[in-house]
Amino acid sequence: MPAITNKTLETLKYDLVREGLVQYEIVEQAQEIANARNINIGQALIDSGYLSEEQLIKFLESKLHTPFVNLDDYELDKKCLRFISYSDARRYKIIPLFKIENTLTVAMSDPRNLFAIDKIMESAECEIDPVLANEETILKKIDEYYKIDVSVGNISTEYEAGYDWQEELHKEDLSDNHIQKIIRAILKQAMLEDIHEVVFQGNDEGLGVNFKKQGEMLSRGNIPPVLISSFVAKLKSLSELDPSVSEVPQLGKLCFKVDDIVVMASVSTFPTIMGERIFLKIYKPPKKLEQIVNAKNDIIKIRSALESAGIILVCGSALSGKTHVIYSLLSEAAKNTSKNIMTLESIAKYELKGVNQCEFNENVGFNMDKAARFITFQNPDIIYLEGIKSKASFDYFSSLVYEGKTIIMEFLANNMDDLRSKMAFSDFDTLKLIITSMIFIHSKNSIEVFDKDSLQKYLG
Repeated sequence: MPAITNKTLETLKYDLVREGLVQYEIVEQAQEIANARNINIGQALIDSGYLSEEQLIKFLESKLHTPFVNLDDYELDKKCLRFISYSDARRYKIIPLFKIENTLTVAMSDPRNLFAIDKIMESAECEIDPVLANEETILKKIDEYYKIDVSVGNISTEYEAGYDWQEELHKEDLSDNHIQKIIRAILKQAMLEDIHEVVFQGNDEGLGVNFKKQGEMLSRGNIPPVLISSFVAKLKSLSELDPSVSEVPQLGKLCFKVDDIVVMASVSTFPTIMGERIFLKIYKPPKKLEQIVNAKNDIIKIRSALESAGIILVCGSALSGKTHVIYSLLSEAAKNTSKNIMTLESIAKYELKGVNQCEFNENVGFNMDKAARFITFQNPDIIYLEGIKSKASFDYFSSLVYEGKTIIMEFLANNMDDLRSKMAFSDFDTLKLIITSMIFIHSKNSIEVFDKDSLQKYLG
């Protein structure tokens, strides 16, 4: 069934009634089912037996003036993959099919997504002709054709005593993908050691491979000088960065598979006198809220806060998993399909269904200050801010609470005493008054949830 986004179906659902396909009451019931199950209304109508998949496809083709293409047995022109990057393909649920003269035909789950079409037109430098396709099938084709598992390699986290990535480095492998194997080996060792930060930096012996754990930098060997250029170029290419640029910082993302689950790492490069320093931060897929918060009463507190104007503060030490918890909150909030949820991030760690994720782009001047000036024109209900660096931005976003907005912020605190000490500063007096919920991450298996009343008593 064509998995159109909720926004598109929302504009079309009453056309089903006007054309006599279903009754008004049926649409309302299907909407309730869709909200409860976090699916789109078209799927709810099919599952409930009110419409067949064939009927819905014909309806969508007619209303969107776009033909439907079944991709299950479709052979794509692989030469067209270069027009759309893997990250854009996943983000916009879009895949190129073929190109004739200056027109690229693409399959999309939502042909009304004009923003995505404009973005692809700009990057591909050609006209775009969209056709309609099933979202699940598009994602399957993306993984099949872009072959993440081939470029980096599928990583198994089954225990391997004494595993050392340098064994791959020292193999007499003259094949073209030897560098990919080295990258995969380093990532595998990082996953086996439960490492979330990997740092490559120049030293007297080459390019040092370092794992950062609990604030300590652990050396894990070196890439020899003869391989540094090839290693950096390949890592950049896989992260969709420009290998020819080394004089200015770059920010990208590297996707790879761990036990057949797609994992994302942000990749930051920075020029130094010892060559480029490359920093990888690994993010595991977010879990459902019920999987990270055990107490039902705590879940009720969080859901209430997501429906109320105020600030939800997610606290913890560095690498405690604040971003992971926040992404779970955003996924929970997105179950209410009537909410406009927006994020302001340096880089989107995972694509969240029903969430408008915005990445900063310093190259064109899109930073926190510019986002702050324009985001209210989008009339968001919930805003997640990755990090606020200035008091002016902090005060501005806090003021949006009085306009009925829900703001999700993260706050660095090593423990509860550290939190109380920081919150004692007068700069946070206003913040303390408008916090509706605070989630404190003590450890991976210990998360404490406060509502407004219990937090006021604690902070004083």
